[in-house]
Amino acid sequence: MAATNQPILLTFHPPHHHHHRLQRLLSSITTLPHLKQLHAHLLRTTLLSTSHLAHLAITSLTTLSSSSSLDYALSVFTHTSPFPDTHLCNSILRQLAKGAEPERAVWVYARMRGEGRVVDGFSFPPVLKALARMRGGVREGAEVHGVAVKMGFGLDPFVQTGLVRMYAASGCVFVARQVFDEMRQRDVVAWNVMIDGYCQGGLYDDALMLFEEMKKSDVKPDKMILATVLSACNRSRNLSFGREIHDDIRKENVEVDFHLQSVLVTMYVNCEAIDTARELYEQMPLKNLVAATSLVMAYSKLGKIEAARSIFDELAEKDLVAWSAMIACYAESDCTQEALKLFHEMEILGVRADQVTVLSVISAIAELGVMDKAKWIHNYVEHNGFGDIVPVNNALIDMYAKCGSLVDARGVFDKMSSLRNVISWTSMIAGHAIYGDADGAFGLFDEMKAEGIMPNNVTFVSLLYACSHVGAVKKGRQIFASMISEYNIAPSHEHYGCMVDLLGRANLLKEALDFIESMPFPPNVVIWGSLLSACRLHGEVELGEFAAKKLLELDPEHDGAQVLLSNIYAKAKRWEDVVDVRRLMKNRGVMKEKGSSRIELEGKVHEFLMFDRTHEHAEHIYEKLDEVVFRLKLKGYVPDLSSVLVDLEEEEKKEVVLWHSEKLALCYGLLNSKQGSYIRILKNLRVCEDCHTFMKLVSKVYEREIIVRDRTRFHHYRDGICSCKDYW
Repeated sequence: MAATNQPILLTFHPPHHHHHRLQRLLSSITTLPHLKQLHAHLLRTTLLSTSHLAHLAITSLTTLSSSSSLDYALSVFTHTSPFPDTHLCNSILRQLAKGAEPERAVWVYARMRGEGRVVDGFSFPPVLKALARMRGGVREGAEVHGVAVKMGFGLDPFVQTGLVRMYAASGCVFVARQVFDEMRQRDVVAWNVMIDGYCQGGLYDDALMLFEEMKKSDVKPDKMILATVLSACNRSRNLSFGREIHDDIRKENVEVDFHLQSVLVTMYVNCEAIDTARELYEQMPLKNLVAATSLVMAYSKLGKIEAARSIFDELAEKDLVAWSAMIACYAESDCTQEALKLFHEMEILGVRADQVTVLSVISAIAELGVMDKAKWIHNYVEHNGFGDIVPVNNALIDMYAKCGSLVDARGVFDKMSSLRNVISWTSMIAGHAIYGDADGAFGLFDEMKAEGIMPNNVTFVSLLYACSHVGAVKKGRQIFASMISEYNIAPSHEHYGCMVDLLGRANLLKEALDFIESMPFPPNVVIWGSLLSACRLHGEVELGEFAAKKLLELDPEHDGAQVLLSNIYAKAKRWEDVVDVRRLMKNRGVMKEKGSSRIELEGKVHEFLMFDRTHEHAEHIYEKLDEVVFRLKLKGYVPDLSSVLVDLEEEEKKEVVLWHSEKLALCYGLLNSKQGSYIRILKNLRVCEDCHTFMKLVSKVYEREIIVRDRTRFHHYRDGICSCKDYW
């Protein structure tokens, strides 16, 4: 074959040999320019007939797969006069029906009808296939149906199968079933089309019932139908039916190819039969990406990160979906450093991230709470084509807010301008709420309403959260009422939980209990946990015992309930009760979460536990701590021993309270950060009263701004004052 830019040497024989010669030339064409060259030669030699033009168009469609060849084919077809015969038109229809623009097949069919060309039994199936792929051509499909019936093809099994496919794809599943029931001959394709139609319409039980009916017929299911039905079992979480099909596959010795095995693994995964799925996966001679990714996601949901990683590592070749699944697994399991490390590995190997991957990385950084990483991923987003994607920008707003920078969050928000949606506004409101800036949250809500953006249920959770952090009880009551009366949003457990937290923090414990008892549905763990936390805050023993009992009835292994109850007893100096609760926790294997604090300096994250001496600079950190304590005592600092909830001697309590992880992180920050820079600390538990006072004094004595994110909110210490105004 000549190169693309070289001409074809054309030598034509007399007219009676011309058609055969043309066919041979057409079979050698591989490029559109060569086809056009042949077309031009035929025009010059006046040897061009309607049949020749049609064959040129068909060659363009069958041999050359590009949008330009499609345009060329239709242009040739349009200028063909008289219109090609039915046989040639049907060839064009078949090619167009499976092409990228199936609506062009419908156009050719309409042209055939308009030109008075006869349509036959071979014309209808490709047109119906094209209409099915268009998924919105039910009106045109009904017209084609009527024509087929009038011309005597209404009972043709190929036409009927096409009608079933068209009606099902257009959402008219019950009409599709009517056509299916009228069929005198149903082959395996017809059964599969109808079963798949039910699945596409979400009618999985109907699909399974039809499969049972098929098994009673003389048609044997093929692998395509088995895969379709297993997908229905997967979607409907019908494990028993799926197992029956799997047993039939074994009994009939059906060859299980990669696709069918992947569907089986996915079905078992989604039906929570993970061990069976893993066993099937291990039987695969080659590791299937689809099956592997399903398992990675399943283990991720179960929190079995090591199992997910073992599956991931076994894959010789990994696609973007597999990488994204493993990164998301780490991100959702709070293994943020591992998520970022894996993302960098993916980048080094040249696998280009998509929106899903980027969102997982942003989520991981948000949980890590590290500004350097936040700036890095923001830069990555801007330079890799994700800067105008709304979900990515919304995630950036949330990330910056969780990293303690409302300024950067607002920068992203302002840049979005007309792209903002309800999630954008809600993310910004939530950022102000977690920062304790209720006025900022309320102001944004007013702006949001002025812009005509309707709030959703999450918006109201954020607003109530803001009220809770500043004790705005009256405002909270108003917001809760307006959510129902003005926006017709039914309160969920989250909204009730926020109200209980708001009332509880404000020491309106009886009203909080009354509020719980007025709920239209049973309170959950979060509701009772909010009341229990308020009881710990205000030292309310009796109600705290009641809330803990209710919580433990719902979740006997809940560590937080037992820890809070223990703290309530400790605050009341009921040490015997503390011992009893701790003994119960030990017997049940319930472990109290250890307090830890993280600080990032020069791109590296340093983590500290209470009385931590594992850090390489531990000696200098404790020397700095002694210096800080000495300077603070000169300003009147006295350790708050009420924060120590264990029965120790006074001197021991003084030591313990000074060894809290956030104090160690703070001292490391003072040693290694520049004067004038922020010190940012992330604490996994609530900041205690003594550490809160300690941070305020350090911010004044050392003239440093300190930002601490604890389990529920931010504390921004500046010049001896905290942004929470000592209400947290």
